[in-house]
Amino acid sequence: MERRICLFTGARPNFVKVAPIIRAISRTEGCSCQLIYAGSNADATLEHSLFDDLQIAPPDVFLGVDCDNLNELTGRVISEFEHYLDQHPSDAVVVVDDLASTMAAAIVAKKRGLLLAHLVAGTRSFDISMPKEVNRLVIDGLSDLLFTAGVGSSSIATREGAEQHKIYMVGNILMDSLRYNYNRWKRPACLEGIADGHYLVLTINRRTLLADKDNLQRMLAAIREGAGDIPVIAPLREGAAAVCAELIGGGEGITIVNPLPYLEFGYLTMHSLGIITDSGNVAEEATFHHVPCITLNSYTEHIETVKQGSNVLVGEDAVRLHAALADMVAGRWKSSSLPDRWDGRSAERIVEVLMQAPLINPDLL
Repeated sequence: MERRICLFTGARPNFVKVAPIIRAISRTEGCSCQLIYAGSNADATLEHSLFDDLQIAPPDVFLGVDCDNLNELTGRVISEFEHYLDQHPSDAVVVVDDLASTMAAAIVAKKRGLLLAHLVAGTRSFDISMPKEVNRLVIDGLSDLLFTAGVGSSSIATREGAEQHKIYMVGNILMDSLRYNYNRWKRPACLEGIADGHYLVLTINRRTLLADKDNLQRMLAAIREGAGDIPVIAPLREGAAAVCAELIGGGEGITIVNPLPYLEFGYLTMHSLGIITDSGNVAEEATFHHVPCITLNSYTEHIETVKQGSNVLVGEDAVRLHAALADMVAGRWKSSSLPDRWDGRSAERIVEVLMQAPLINPDLL
């Protein structure tokens, strides 16, 4: 009997992580999947080229939930996902990361007696005031299968009481996509006249960082001063672009460009001198490419990017940022290596576990 897998996504970065799983399922006899997106097909973050770049089909179903209030979003996703499962019987649900929509889908799957798997489980900030931290705790607590990226995440799941047979260190699924697309990157037009290895990349997205404009202005000034004559390319989404453009004014040094397609952004980061970001995913990509990376945060859910990789945490401190940037520009950076199981085979491990795991309550299907 064919095993039916539902892959649930709640935001653009999730597609990069499920694409390798979709390809692995397509190669597996007796297994099929449907891709579900919590948002709408008009979502501005889903550029037309995304699914072509990832070489997967667009989602089979868009739930169409689009609202800013996290509690309202949770309730609406619960309702819409329940309706979806009524029409599309599934054997297992795989949820990705730590969004409110992810938690909502996990609740529905568990109440229906479906096998529930959490991709990128065991990540923690240890700050319970963060909504995403609450989501992580709930999702991990409900999940039957915890797919972790590394030893640290597996240890966290164990310390929090997860049974050992539920934890699978499958490795970093993001690396599957990076390895798959390694020879497919496209040089973006924003690099015209700029040589590879002679520019910096800046990405900013966190709301708390953008909200403190006085501090953000100090940090942007530190970047412009620390970069010197080296151009800084900043692909920013609309809200972040507006805030940063206002703070930069007419000054030179930082060039804000529109968000780039997946394959162009991959080229931009891979061939840069260094990266300044507040994104954990971008820091992971930097470690994979052995590119120096400064993270504008005081913690990271993927500590291996700091302990073993090319990542350095500076918090939201302009002085520490300036000092780290000086080292980056001068070539004074720590050596890095790839953490265990960043080998591009995470999706294969995940599908193997999904095929072998016993169903929780097949009588409910």
